[in-house]
Amino acid sequence: MEIGIKKPKLKLFCTMDDLSRQVEEIEAISSIYENEWSVVDEFNRSYELRIGNKTPFALKFEVTLPTDYPSIHLPSFTISAPWLKPPDRKAVEAKIETIGKDNSGENVLFLWIECLREFVDDKVRDFEWLKANGKIDVKEKKVELSTAYEGSTIYHGDPITDRKSTFQGHVVKVTEALQVKTVLNELLTNRKIANATHNILAYRIYNEKTKTYLQDCNDDGETAAGGRMLHLLQILDVKNVLVVVSRWYGGIQLGPDRFKHINNSARSVLLEHGFIQNNDKKSKSHK
Repeated sequence: MEIGIKKPKLKLFCTMDDLSRQVEEIEAISSIYENEWSVVDEFNRSYELRIGNKTPFALKFEVTLPTDYPSIHLPSFTISAPWLKPPDRKAVEAKIETIGKDNSGENVLFLWIECLREFVDDKVRDFEWLKANGKIDVKEKKVELSTAYEGSTIYHGDPITDRKSTFQGHVVKVTEALQVKTVLNELLTNRKIANATHNILAYRIYNEKTKTYLQDCNDDGETAAGGRMLHLLQILDVKNVLVVVSRWYGGIQLGPDRFKHINNSARSVLLEHGFIQNNDKKSKSHK
């Protein structure tokens, strides 16, 4: 989402005043938020901030500063969070837009960040209240029951836990790309899945007419995980299937082991519910 303040003239270069104000702002932000703040692309002045990493409401805020910020245009930004529902997203983006309009010509990053931190803090407080009053069972992260979906079924695998991080696979038959978003939205209606730190997905759909595959993946913030999972689907030669692996981060970095757990979760749920059984038989018949 990009928000801009329209003016008659558009600066095509960064004035020294804009540049110095940007440098001062970034130095201040990086000193305040330290490990939460990181540089994505210094040349293009792109940065990201991770908020609430040790909570169920982790959020990534990415900003890119235009050359004429803050004098004319505001930064462009994106907010990434698998648990963030459309109404909440619309509300928080509206707040950020209002802050930008109310502070035209001024540095706004600190105000934006504090708005998001307050938003996440409110979510955490609500969650803690529900947990304290027995409304949420946070100990059991396994989604027990299969979910009906327009004639198909979303199956949920057994969770894998390592150093406080938990991984769980979900699989469903799909025959067209439009179903992928529908299934993902259905999965996110489950609070436990919506609160996962990452919901990594990959799918392969076979077109009988063209004899080709439609396939894609999404890391959901877990860099390279989606591509690895799609490669697994290709190796297993499965078709007309969508796999989602939820990860609840436990506060301890797992390094490369996280990819092993993600692929194991995907393979296990596929095998358990018969999506690769025929392929196994087929491979044996060729020996």
